[in-house]
Amino acid sequence: MSVATPNLPRTPGFLQSLICFSVIVIVIAGGLFGLGISLHTLMFICLLWVGLHAFSLGYGYLHIRELMTGALTRAMPAIYIFILIGMVIASFMYSGTIATLIYYGLSWLNPSFFLAVGLLLCALMSVATGTSWGTVGTLGVVFMGIGSAMNIPLPLVAGMIVCGATFGDKMSPISDTTNLAAMSAGTDLYRHIYAMLFTTTPTFVLTFVIFLGIGLSYGEQNLNLTDIASIQIALVNLYNLAPLITLLPLILLAVMSIKKVPAEVTMSCSIVLAVLIAMFYQGANPISVLNALWQNTPQSTGIANLDALLGRGGISSMSWTLLLALMAIALGGILHGAGFLTALLAGIISRVQRTASLIATTIVSGFLGNIAMGEAFISIILNCQLFKPKYQQQKLEPAILSRSVEEGATMTTGLIPWTTAGAFYAATLGVDVLDFAPYAFFNYLNAIIAITMAAFGIGLLKPKTKPAVA
Repeated sequence: MSVATPNLPRTPGFLQSLICFSVIVIVIAGGLFGLGISLHTLMFICLLWVGLHAFSLGYGYLHIRELMTGALTRAMPAIYIFILIGMVIASFMYSGTIATLIYYGLSWLNPSFFLAVGLLLCALMSVATGTSWGTVGTLGVVFMGIGSAMNIPLPLVAGMIVCGATFGDKMSPISDTTNLAAMSAGTDLYRHIYAMLFTTTPTFVLTFVIFLGIGLSYGEQNLNLTDIASIQIALVNLYNLAPLITLLPLILLAVMSIKKVPAEVTMSCSIVLAVLIAMFYQGANPISVLNALWQNTPQSTGIANLDALLGRGGISSMSWTLLLALMAIALGGILHGAGFLTALLAGIISRVQRTASLIATTIVSGFLGNIAMGEAFISIILNCQLFKPKYQQQKLEPAILSRSVEEGATMTTGLIPWTTAGAFYAATLGVDVLDFAPYAFFNYLNAIIAITMAAFGIGLLKPKTKPAVA
């Protein structure tokens, strides 16, 4: 039942919240898949719809705007990274960093093992740096180039990259989401990571085997060595490819990330170093290099795919993605601030009794939170707050709560086109979310394995009870 307080907006009830959220899903799904309407337009329609619901509860325009502004303010660090990663990619293109990795990668990597090895390398980098975005924006771009040269479908390559990057984003002790989930659930960081090992390890091993099997099927096809050689020759003609120099921006990025230097500072320093290498080692025109930070342009090697890849990056390349993310975050600000999502989830939680059902509901709730709010951080905090009493009632450790929330929020945020992560991955890798999502095996298999294990009572940590003192 909605609660009214004099001079204050009412709290939405479960039925109104369900109707509000259901229409959002129908508008986005129907408009995008059925009618082919732009996501930005659909987000605007959803903003109007949710705004009207908030108005019906007693929220005025200024209050609704404050809810949107508050959500955008909380998301500013992600917005800064959106802008900086575009410049990172463009500067790494001009410095020869990406070209060097592609050149040597084509020499060392075999198509049969490319997907499996790429998964491991992306996972290692994301664990070491604690950032899936940094991994996708650096190694991810490189692997897209190598995969294209090996004639491996790009959606498959993008799915592999997202799997590896998400592994570190979930498991690294220096990852924002890992620390946030542990803190929000009230558990120790390393207890949280220990709990995740039960479900994440078998999922990652299964994902590795799947990519290994798929890769072996591509290894059986004839690799066009002439095309590979042509790409390498084109790169040598365009760049100086001394790894000790061209890889310095990437090394600096990795070292500063490991030392927990703020991402904005880390990326800015890498950009400056890459620009200096482009100007003084590659001999690039300073004006062209600086303009590329805003909008990079295709090169002229004579190989169309390579030219397009080397022309990636720049702030403008992230504008479509950034605008979509801003609208989605503003929508989430109203849904969360006006209490629609809380009312919806609280009504569902009260009906859950079995442990396996509780974990499944937590995971689904994290996914719905991502859909509604456009990014995982608020979804993690909200779901930890909502589900904590229920986990205590079921006598489960807080680490199981934090694990389940991550498996719903962290794991699925990159599979939704309008979340900050999904939009970022699509813009950076050049593949639509809906195209690579079927190949992001790790991201959705983790939920299936977690729920199955819970049904059999495997990997459930319960608080230790102190023995009674005689």
